[in-house]
Amino acid sequence: MATTTPDWNPETYARFRGLRLRPALDLLAQVGEVPAGDIVDLGCGDGAVGPALRLRWPDRRLVGIDASPAMLAGARTCGAYDALIEADAGTWQPAAPPALIFSNALLHWLPDHATLLPRLAGLLAPGGTLAVQVPGQHDAPSHALLRQVARDLRPDLFDFSAYVPPVAMPADYARMLAPLGTVSAWETTYLQRLAPVLAPVEDGHPVRRFTQSTAMRPFVEKLGDDAADFVADYDAALARVYPPEPDGSVLFPFRRVFFVLTV
Repeated sequence: MATTTPDWNPETYARFRGLRLRPALDLLAQVGEVPAGDIVDLGCGDGAVGPALRLRWPDRRLVGIDASPAMLAGARTCGAYDALIEADAGTWQPAAPPALIFSNALLHWLPDHATLLPRLAGLLAPGGTLAVQVPGQHDAPSHALLRQVARDLRPDLFDFSAYVPPVAMPADYARMLAPLGTVSAWETTYLQRLAPVLAPVEDGHPVRRFTQSTAMRPFVEKLGDDAADFVADYDAALARVYPPEPDGSVLFPFRRVFFVLTV
């Protein structure tokens, strides 16, 4: 997360805490025994996964790494971590080789995975594990519409002609990481039911409320005074693609990509 952009909002991000936590727990279930060393929660955010990591490894030193001061402040309140460190995940270096680097919904913000992932794997203790989950949602309407609406509103600011999704296919990660150790890669699409908003005019479409704390942030920050028009157009486009169910809720498929590497 770049320091030149506004900090993350833990309260907004936590609105969908259960939906965001489930993939992390699914990833954790696929991590086997690890050698001696620290357990690192890379991109720990507000500490949502901290209690589960602490329960799994009660006697290990648990370290949370995040670039957001606001998120780290939230992580302190869960009481799960032995240390919380403000650092850029792309350049972070541990004091000693960790047993596990666990990263939930972070690495899609960082470029050049072909370089980044071998670097992270190289930080591990012998026999250590790198476990990663990243959203694979970038071609879905929820995310593609962000690009379309932004381009239509301000073509002078947005050009996606050379756009490349920041997350690869599971097979690509399997091939990329195979020379480094034993790797398992897979994807899961979660059919999320988003509750209806209580004040639609104010709060907008349920899918927008889900994306506004993550994928929508860079667009709003770049648009400045045009942000309100962008949000209104995005809401309208989402309503056509994700119509309400009879009870007012919205079914929102969300694809996630996972891989676990043991070196």
